[in-house]
Amino acid sequence: MNQVIGMTETHNPSSTPAATTPLVEVNGIEVIYNHVILVLKGVSLQVPHQSIVALLGNGAGKTTTLRAISNLLKGERGEVTKGGITLEGEQIANLSPAELVKRGVVQVMEGRHCFAHLTIEENLMTGSYTRTDKGEIAANLEKVYNYFPRLKTRRTSQAAYTSGGEQQMCAIGRALMSNPRMVLLDEPSMGLAPQIVDEVFHIVKDLNSKEKVTFLLAEQNTNMALKYADYGYIMESGRIVMDGKASDLANNEDVKEFYLGVGGSERKSFKDVKSYKRRKRWLA
Repeated sequence: MNQVIGMTETHNPSSTPAATTPLVEVNGIEVIYNHVILVLKGVSLQVPHQSIVALLGNGAGKTTTLRAISNLLKGERGEVTKGGITLEGEQIANLSPAELVKRGVVQVMEGRHCFAHLTIEENLMTGSYTRTDKGEIAANLEKVYNYFPRLKTRRTSQAAYTSGGEQQMCAIGRALMSNPRMVLLDEPSMGLAPQIVDEVFHIVKDLNSKEKVTFLLAEQNTNMALKYADYGYIMESGRIVMDGKASDLANNEDVKEFYLGVGGSERKSFKDVKSYKRRKRWLA
């Protein structure tokens, strides 16, 4: 099973020369909450330019990984205690979340988090706070409405009175208002009907292919994520235990058993399969 962990330091999910330096690289990070709770244990991953990378697993530290990249851990009393994270080769530990947004890295939080009392359009406009050119802001708003025509129809409605799918679209659209290079998308399918999930992922794919937006998405819907992603990492108990091309992971027997509902073995985790082994950390 050649896509299984144990990758060397030369591993690169993309074979294109332009992506030899990843847009984002996470190098052996450990994250601790409240000074005592160890959540991430030596997590390493790469996100090449203009790719869609899926972070998979059930309650295994996916959200914490995204928050570590966007520097939102402090609000949850968390901190990176080992390892490092780079944006195009530059360490980002000292950058604020606002500074990262200005550099093109935006997170869409789990649960959508729209401003309930604001209209859809007012919510979208809050995403443009780092932009100063009124023409650019207007063009970005029109682009959002082109990708999410439902939002244009509901633009004067208060977010509190829109559907879960419309709120998720609003949250992604709000991120697009900052002209991001990379969107960290946390559990986009949560609580949505299957047809809406498919619509959201299709738009993500379009944004990636047409607008060249890079996505790192944390997702429990493994089947949907692997359908649209280029590359995937599987987390278990705060570690990356498997990674590979999305198509390879989708056809992997262990992934089918644990995450796609295929197979009936009594094995409880990847530690019970022969292919499991600790991945080598990439040192900064």
